[in-house]
Amino acid sequence: MAKDRLAEVLEEYEAVIGLEIHTEITSANTKMFCGCPVEFGGEPNTRVCPVCLGMPGALPVPNEYAIEATVLAGLAIDCEIAPRSQFHRKNYFYPDMPKNYQISQYDLPFCERGNLDVEVDGDGASQRTDSAHAANVTLADDDGAYVARIGITRIHLEEDTGKMVHVGGSEGRLAGATHSLVDFNRAGTPLMELVTEPDIRTPEEARRFAQKLRLIWLSLGISDCSMEEGSMRVDANVSIRLRGDSELGTKTEVKNMNSFKSLHDALAHEIVRQAEVLAEGGRIVQETRHWDAGAKRTSSLRSKEEAHDYRYFPEPDMVPFEFTSEWIDELRAKLPELPDARKHRFVADYGLPAADAATLAGDTEMAEFFDAAVTIAGGEWAKLVANWMLGEFSALLNAEAIAPSESRIVPAMLAELVGLVEDGTISSKQAKDVFAEMASSGDAPGAIVELKGMKQVSDTDELEQVVDRILEANPDEVARYRDGKTGLIGFFVGQVMRETRGQANPQVVNEVLERKLEG
Repeated sequence: MAKDRLAEVLEEYEAVIGLEIHTEITSANTKMFCGCPVEFGGEPNTRVCPVCLGMPGALPVPNEYAIEATVLAGLAIDCEIAPRSQFHRKNYFYPDMPKNYQISQYDLPFCERGNLDVEVDGDGASQRTDSAHAANVTLADDDGAYVARIGITRIHLEEDTGKMVHVGGSEGRLAGATHSLVDFNRAGTPLMELVTEPDIRTPEEARRFAQKLRLIWLSLGISDCSMEEGSMRVDANVSIRLRGDSELGTKTEVKNMNSFKSLHDALAHEIVRQAEVLAEGGRIVQETRHWDAGAKRTSSLRSKEEAHDYRYFPEPDMVPFEFTSEWIDELRAKLPELPDARKHRFVADYGLPAADAATLAGDTEMAEFFDAAVTIAGGEWAKLVANWMLGEFSALLNAEAIAPSESRIVPAMLAELVGLVEDGTISSKQAKDVFAEMASSGDAPGAIVELKGMKQVSDTDELEQVVDRILEANPDEVARYRDGKTGLIGFFVGQVMRETRGQANPQVVNEVLERKLEG
């Protein structure tokens, strides 16, 4: 398999990878240049109008929200915002583009020259063999872990194309299809395209870059970033060269990677494939290749050895844009807390382990739920709240395939549950039963405890009476304990818990037992 050979290939060759990430601005109410709604699916060709169908005489009107969202995205990843920008026409023919040109941006994009730091640790870090001396890498404290700074060339804004459905072909591909259908519902949807510098060196770096970018876009609220529905699409340009060489190899473009795993696996396969071609004395052809997740291989889609002439020219139906520094600063002030800052806050303010903080910060809804629960419970219980969220709560969400906001459990309920355990009202074991009841009924934990009579017995006098009866009924075990068989303490605790039907406070029981047995 390609992944098995990847390490061997990367010892000899250096991979050079750049990504192109298209993200639909699904939070926009309308399309980029018309008033048609932005939604996924629906009856084909029902969300269209003369503008997005490219009818003669129809004039585009730019979507102000989409422009603001694009600039906000650029600010979030340290891009420079162009004071002057404009749209261009990109001319080419394809059946899913009704105008036979796409309104895009050419040499004056809204955002340029940004960067994003990507943390790589664990097994993924081993893919990079030059992390100790690479210019864009900072070594972390953990063994083998590092941070790679990936340059952002640009983010530009354009309109999405329609969707082709090839009927009768393999996996919906044109090859072998008997006929093709086109749905223009997606045509004209606001689409950001982010292009990286060729700074990525391993499939794992590419995967983590795309994952981190998705978290940032989600935090900004500009897109749902659904790779399954196509609102976030990743293409990769990849070439290899012998280690030590400065000249770039011939690149191929890889498409159809609709998950982060597919992105990683497709790049691993393509790097190994190129190395095998060179080892056999062949040459790499500049082409677009299609990733087949089922077969776990790439195949040639079309040659790119001749550069396309898209005949860009300024969009004649729109004037250029000029952004004032005051307008840019107003947008900058709207930036929310981003995942990296949120993670560092969770570690600094609450003492969470870095891995736990990263997991919580990496999901906007989970992070907001955690913050709300800790605000109610108090910062001193933050680690306990985090443990519940990363344990039982996450298991519940995964089992029911729901988001935190769709659960019957709300932050105040989790905060109350932690409080009931910490003040000794219920035990940790009982808390799990209460949690299950909360999840199914939506009732508050305090009400569940009262209704089911689950309150722990912590009264020392009451428990002493129970302990006395247990010790009196088991003189042989008492004698053996006092002769050094101290492991029998578990036996006595079990007897007390049985008599109290599991409601005795284990900590108090242990204290009473030790005092009585040692006395």
